[in-house]
Amino acid sequence: MGGWQPLPEGLPPEVRHFVEQLRLLKDATGLSLVALGARTAYSKSSWQRYLNAVQPPPRQAVVALCRVAGLAGADAERHAVRWELAVEAWPRPATAPDGPPGAGEAEGYEDDPTLPWWDRPEQDPAPHPHSRLLLYAVLLLLALLLVAVVGAVTLG
Repeated sequence: MGGWQPLPEGLPPEVRHFVEQLRLLKDATGLSLVALGARTAYSKSSWQRYLNAVQPPPRQAVVALCRVAGLAGADAERHAVRWELAVEAWPRPATAPDGPPGAGEAEGYEDDPTLPWWDRPEQDPAPHPHSRLLLYAVLLLLALLLVAVVGAVTLG
């Protein structure tokens, strides 16, 4: 591999293997990170994070890299499978970006729209206060529709 920094210690084997394969694929393109960013929808800094195992790439980034590298069919599918395995095993950050340890649970961090889905804390869905009212409205509408259909059939 050309000039890559060592991957962090303690990475799960699935993540290590996936990132190493992405690095080989990127190197096979002969493109710089800037050029790769220009040929995909992902910036140079995004590719740096993905290829240094700082953050898992979105599936579409892997698809884009495969396309740029000329992979299709079974070869591209192998990378998609590796991505799925790596994302499942990817270590979760213990802190918020640019924050002190323990700040990962700080207010607003959970609602950050730039935070990938795999880094978002799981939350119970909040009950919708108007859901029961909506249910009654739908049932009433169905009952009225049924009365109209029955009336039209019987009155001809």
